Amino acid sequence: MSGASLRSTRVWEAVLPPVVALCVAAVIGDLLILSFGESPATVFALLVKGTWGNPYGIGQVLYKATTLTCTGLAFALAGRAGLFNVGAEGQLAAGGFGAAVVGLLLPTGTPALLAVPLCLLAAMLVGGGVGAVPGALRARFGASEVIVTIMLNFIVLALLNYIVSTHLHLPESLRTPDINAGRLPRLADAFAVFSGSAANFVIVLAAVAAATTWWYLFRTRSGYELRAVGLQPDAAEYGGVRVPRVLFTSMCLSGALAGLGGVNFVLGYKGYYEEGFAGGAGFLGIAVALVGRNHPFGILAAALLFGTLSQGGLAVNAIVPKQLTDILTAVVILSVATAVPEVQRQLRAAAASVTASLPKAATRQRAGA
Repeated sequence: MSGASLRSTRVWEAVLPPVVALCVAAVIGDLLILSFGESPATVFALLVKGTWGNPYGIGQVLYKATTLTCTGLAFALAGRAGLFNVGAEGQLAAGGFGAAVVGLLLPTGTPALLAVPLCLLAAMLVGGGVGAVPGALRARFGASEVIVTIMLNFIVLALLNYIVSTHLHLPESLRTPDINAGRLPRLADAFAVFSGSAANFVIVLAAVAAATTWWYLFRTRSGYELRAVGLQPDAAEYGGVRVPRVLFTSMCLSGALAGLGGVNFVLGYKGYYEEGFAGGAGFLGIAVALVGRNHPFGILAAALLFGTLSQGGLAVNAIVPKQLTDILTAVVILSVATAVPEVQRQLRAAAASVTASLPKAATRQRAGA
């Protein structure tokens, strides 16, 4: 088989499962819409009109896709190393909090060329720090990153809420004061047609993060080692790769990418940290990565898809329940999960990691007793 034919086959194999998943979701969506006594053509036309049919809808889709791109990249990078990072929700919130704190500490009038990089750096460092905890536990003790990241979500979110509610909140609110410096402009500031939408220039950072992640994974030695560990850790270790170091680094980078997503709300939209702003975007990033086949550019497309479904639910709510789009999202995820071999392998690996950690925990508990 020629090189061109091989590349064409690979592209087709990558594109076919998501296309089939969308077709399945469309059929199920038609049946659900008919059960409400509405015309599928009318509902889907309204969904398209409310998302890609007007500048405000496009802006809202782009805003939602920005955060999902970062959390999807976070999960994908860890997934390439054979890790299942379920902690992007906490890492996302921690990154947003870090950016907000730096924005509050900087004096008013700090030049944007200084303030914005400092806030971005803080977001990635704090998010990466949260990711470092499960990374260190996995590298040093073999602890399941699935269990650790799930538990760490609750700890991080509770800790951030405590800090805000006791030290940083505005009266009668669950948010910090407005940051003094570090705000990023909205798209409407440059393109008036997007007026009213939350879309901002963090979307450029998300696109750069996707391109950088691709370059790191497929064009650097460290990325090659990371992928080798994900495919076969024993063989990678035999080849001289320091597997624990790769696992730790992968979780740190994963947390940093998730933390970057927090600036979409804090720096680009509201200008402050608010309890619960993540809104499940960390968990939905898992679905974005799976549908995008853990490839940075596939994640960009998947983030736009899920952003469209999220905004589309609001657009069609007048004639059918907006939860319809949640069902369609679930159908897409399940279809990809059952059709893509590497997704099945990743899910099985995560389940095996959890199962293997439970006997160890029980043994330690009996030993302590």
